[in-house]
Amino acid sequence: MTTRGQEAESEPLACPVCALRFGLDERFCTSCGMPLVYVGSDPVESPRDEAHERARKIDPRYTEGRLVRVAGGRHQAEAELIQGMLLEEGVPSLLRRAAGFDVPDMLAAGPRDVLVPEAGADAARDVLLQAHMAPREAAPETAGDEARHAARLAGAIFGGAALTAFVTWGLIQLGG
Repeated sequence: MTTRGQEAESEPLACPVCALRFGLDERFCTSCGMPLVYVGSDPVESPRDEAHERARKIDPRYTEGRLVRVAGGRHQAEAELIQGMLLEEGVPSLLRRAAGFDVPDMLAAGPRDVLVPEAGADAARDVLLQAHMAPREAAPETAGDEARHAARLAGAIFGGAALTAFVTWGLIQLGG
């Protein structure tokens, strides 16, 4: 009969599924085919720092393509909340200060854009929809809507020109 310490030395490999022990000459479990691991070893490497921990959460499927904007935060804290939600689902993201807001970089004020790779854009939108944080999208306009808008704009310009001409004519008549 061997003690626990002697057993670990004589059979240093074990199956992570069925817990059978094997010697160093084996690489796979004979009953289930799983790769063997060292007995007593930490199965998951602990993260070295915060960046390493974040990198381990990222799903490689979502890392391809150019960066696209999927959401925006009114300030840095809100944008970081969105970024954390995306990271928990494996979607990498990047924060960028929204264009047109002149606030010093050291301040947390000012809106931020949340950017993700194209491959992760759909997954990011799904996460934001589930959290009711997705940006509102404008309804797509049809060709008829665009033509009506152009006609209204032309009518407004023509009406403004006619009103200006009428007022000018009236002032000339009064002065003349």
